[in-house]
Amino acid sequence: MSPAPALDKPTVGLAALFATSGVIHMVRPQVFESIIPKPLAGYRLELVYASGVAEIACAAGLLHPATRKAAGLASAALLVAVFPANVQMSASQGRRAQRKGTPQAQAFFAGTLARLPLQWPLIRTALRAAGR
Repeated sequence: MSPAPALDKPTVGLAALFATSGVIHMVRPQVFESIIPKPLAGYRLELVYASGVAEIACAAGLLHPATRKAAGLASAALLVAVFPANVQMSASQGRRAQRKGTPQAQAFFAGTLARLPLQWPLIRTALRAAGR
């Protein structure tokens, strides 16, 4: 069995991002409930909590050498799994920006769009932490 990849700054950054987001999922779940894709709407709160727990577990796993490989793979899978929620957020914010027409609503919408392609470098970082 090969040793875990070294703990580098990108992996620490991904762990910090997951830890922060995971805690927010736990203490302010309402922030995330609206971005659950419509087919899963009956399980909004449960999915928000589950994804928060998963993010915290991935964060902790990325930091420890014995669990880094598995956590890297789990982190990449989690990022892929939550991508539809990020798309839903952009679609919802796009409609809101059209209705409101305010610069703030339009800026927030632009931010949600800019966030979508940023998932790929995060996935790459997770896979690199897994030694892939």
